[in-house]
Amino acid sequence: MICVAADLRIEAVPFDHPDAVALREAQRVELTARYGTPDSEPGPAPTAADTTVFLLACDADGAAVGCGALRALGPDVGEVKRMYVVPARRRGGVASAVLAALEAAAVRLGWSVLKLETGTEQPDAMAFYERHGYHRIPGFGHYADSELSVCYERALSDAVSPA
Repeated sequence: MICVAADLRIEAVPFDHPDAVALREAQRVELTARYGTPDSEPGPAPTAADTTVFLLACDADGAAVGCGALRALGPDVGEVKRMYVVPARRRGGVASAVLAALEAAAVRLGWSVLKLETGTEQPDAMAFYERHGYHRIPGFGHYADSELSVCYERALSDAVSPA
């Protein structure tokens, strides 16, 4: 468990943990509304088999309020997946705490770079990642030819230190 604040707890859970499943479903519902289709993801959706770390953020009462995951792209590169915060807790530091915990986990795994894909209909996500030191890169992997994808990366060398 990673203690972030008195009212927030972040911990690694299995991909199929009920709260993880519920938050990923809430994210899909929101993305379907933004993009007008239930299948806006250009690449393969993460699975339990290819998710290296899944983090769950819970409030002081134990309610799940956010999540994020990592998927390996290579020996020292990972991808941020399934970042999501329930609407009532947005702009309160939950996403920043989850991202920091994901970056720390990536460093512990020996990764030096994190990449991610978000989309053209998620300007809030683009602004969030840019505030956290991620810079735009050309589309990579399954996102290379996607007109809806906006890709980012960050070198972790000075982002966090291993705990």
